[in-house]
Amino acid sequence: MMNPKNFLLLLSVIIFSFSMGLIDAPAQSVVKLNPAMDRIVDEHVQVEKLAGGFAFTEGPVWSATEGYLLFSDIPANTVNKWTPDGKVTPYRQPSNNANGLTYDRSGNLLLAEHSGRKVGILSPDGSYASLVDSYQGTRFNSPNDVIVDRKGAVYFTDPPYGLDKAASDTLGFNGIYRYEKGKLTLLANDLYRPNGLALSPDERVLYVANSDRPKKYMKYAIAKNGKVGKGQLFFDASTLEGAGSPDGIKVDVEGNVYATGPGGVLVISPQGKHLGTIRFPEVPANLAFGGADRKTLYVTARTGLYAVQVKIPGNN
Repeated sequence: MMNPKNFLLLLSVIIFSFSMGLIDAPAQSVVKLNPAMDRIVDEHVQVEKLAGGFAFTEGPVWSATEGYLLFSDIPANTVNKWTPDGKVTPYRQPSNNANGLTYDRSGNLLLAEHSGRKVGILSPDGSYASLVDSYQGTRFNSPNDVIVDRKGAVYFTDPPYGLDKAASDTLGFNGIYRYEKGKLTLLANDLYRPNGLALSPDERVLYVANSDRPKKYMKYAIAKNGKVGKGQLFFDASTLEGAGSPDGIKVDVEGNVYATGPGGVLVISPQGKHLGTIRFPEVPANLAFGGADRKTLYVTARTGLYAVQVKIPGNN
């Protein structure tokens, strides 16, 4: 046991070192910019690292029926499965360098495939097919993120991040698409780098992250016929400090938007007000709600998979 005098001496040295900036204080996980943040996440919540050692993690999705998380490791050409016992095993390999993942209303897994240049569909029985792979006869660039609405319509973005530089059969633009009942519709091509996307709880608004030029999050009003209006700025992230770019987006049942971006996971009110940021040891790329109560926020961040507990259940 340490001598009490030595303990007090050590304690005084530590306090002095903190005060002089010789030792960095542990970084707080939550940066609160608005009191409303208290309803969303505890100010002193701990970020938990679930797994690491990957090349570049992306596209997490929670399986409510099976109780596990799937996520992509794009350079490793693998979709991994994480189970609550801490085990990580390959789920689909090769994956055509899949990025975004989601489930449709029949339990099929949809994969936004970079090298496949399509949205693939993997059935629960293991059978695989291409859901959609081209627009007006020309192959997609490299589908990035994908979501499904309550009626079964599939929305996805198509920037060139995974496109082979030698490819000559390109569209010449980066689109946002809707696919339903065999019909593909180009919703918008007004963003430089459309990336993650999500729907508001009432599915009247489509949120889309634009990763660069400039870094921002857009919103599009969705009409009853499925068409979208002109894009409007939801939140400008171009002046925020910190590593990271607008990428993954998810929404809770109250309409708050959780978006990876500069500094971590930004929490933005439905009115576009930045309430705060959840910080992680690595730069986050994407995120998904999960767990039995959908109050666990799973975050893929470069080489690691992380989790943080929030107070409001996720909507998507």
